[in-house]
Amino acid sequence: MQRTIEIRTDDLSGEATQHLIALHLAGMHDTSPPESVHALGIDALRHPSLSVWTAWIDGELAGVGALKALDADRGEIKSMRTDDRFRGTGVGRALLRHIVDDARRRGMSSLWLETGTTEDFAPAQRLYESEGFVVCGPFEDYALDPFSVFMTRTL
Repeated sequence: MQRTIEIRTDDLSGEATQHLIALHLAGMHDTSPPESVHALGIDALRHPSLSVWTAWIDGELAGVGALKALDADRGEIKSMRTDDRFRGTGVGRALLRHIVDDARRRGMSSLWLETGTTEDFAPAQRLYESEGFVVCGPFEDYALDPFSVFMTRTL
């Protein structure tokens, strides 16, 4: 049975959202050295350049994703995380498509992202590739890093 995924703008004040962001950050520190962790905590996600959405299924938080405006034309996908209980259910894809649609509405011409290179990140890389993202070099303040892969997509 296909369950409905509801995507909401999130102000980061809810306990469930804060818990999932903390879990995401802890997971990044578990799989990458500190200098290679680019995930954002709650305070950083509150920056005015960021918009955050959460995905909900039957009243339960299923995932989170954010869009950072790099400038008027470019955005960066940040803090994509699906709760372990909902992995493989389409939550990540729904959030990603929502972010892409929002970036288009804003008139952005491209999206960028950084994700990990270890096996834990293979599902994320496959998702991004299946949605038209291609590997590129570092952008903005990122540097080459064996624990990072950079991707972009023209909108």
